[in-house]
Amino acid sequence: EGAEMAKLAKNGSDANNAAVKLARAYTGRDLVAICGDHPFFSVDDWFIGTTAMAAGIPKAIREMTLKFNYNNIASLKKLFDDHPNQIAAVILEPEKEREPLNNFLQEVQRFCKENGAVFILDEMITGFRWHNGGAQHYYNIIPDLSTFGKALGNGFAIAAIVGKRDIMKLGGMDHDKERVFLVSTTHGAETHGLAAAIETMNVYRREPVIETLWGRGERLARGFTKSVEEFHLQEYMSIMGKPCCLVYGTRDQEKKPSQPFRTLFIDEIMKRGILASSLVVSYSHSESDIDRTNEAIHEAMHVYRKALDEGVEKYLVGRPVKPVFRKYN
Repeated sequence: EGAEMAKLAKNGSDANNAAVKLARAYTGRDLVAICGDHPFFSVDDWFIGTTAMAAGIPKAIREMTLKFNYNNIASLKKLFDDHPNQIAAVILEPEKEREPLNNFLQEVQRFCKENGAVFILDEMITGFRWHNGGAQHYYNIIPDLSTFGKALGNGFAIAAIVGKRDIMKLGGMDHDKERVFLVSTTHGAETHGLAAAIETMNVYRREPVIETLWGRGERLARGFTKSVEEFHLQEYMSIMGKPCCLVYGTRDQEKKPSQPFRTLFIDEIMKRGILASSLVVSYSHSESDIDRTNEAIHEAMHVYRKALDEGVEKYLVGRPVKPVFRKYN
């Protein structure tokens, strides 16, 4: 909402990369500030260079991306103080597992305006889940630029960059500034994604998609919480996020985040016919699907409880899952 212009891409990385490129062209600056608590923005060097998988990315490029912390406006202020008139853009997701506190998003926007940086919201996940107008509508904030994907085309390859015309137009032909090479992909002319996006938007307008996502998620969260309480796992398992986009956490006997226990939980649910690396519901999930998932969760937590008491090695089959961003295999 509030977008004056839109451009389309095939994936979220290209959309976010285009937004950053537009911000740099618009401001004439090089540095980008990203939220370090948010896991992924792009496959491009400006982001991957900040991860543990920075091999192959020059140090000079890695140093152009700075990190701040979510819900910690002081960490962003410090970046602006330490790098005056150098930050082109601030990019973050509106929300992950934690909701914005103390008008955090509005404060980020204020600091961007005061310091001449472009405010970018990555709505690849939150878009068409929090609200048809995205999390920006939910939290009543209009960024300079925002990006959408995933639910935009219901699985088809399409993403979008939207925002203020004076910034967006730099990626087009109708201006007298230096040209910005914004997006070009091998299959950019393929139109199935456009057709999918048009029809998907029509479904959002006609049907209670958002309300259903929230309702199904609340039903799932209630079942999860009930099982946690039954097996006294409050200190070892948690469910987080908005009902429309739930994730869970796993901890070991020492109450530390645990990949072996996460793997065990995933395996036990999978044995019962449910694939659940997260608990993000879809519009196609029925109430019976949610109930079946809660039954699988209940049974998996029973095993989880025994693994806490007897050792996870006794129940784990195969190697534990590993974080995506790790330096070595």
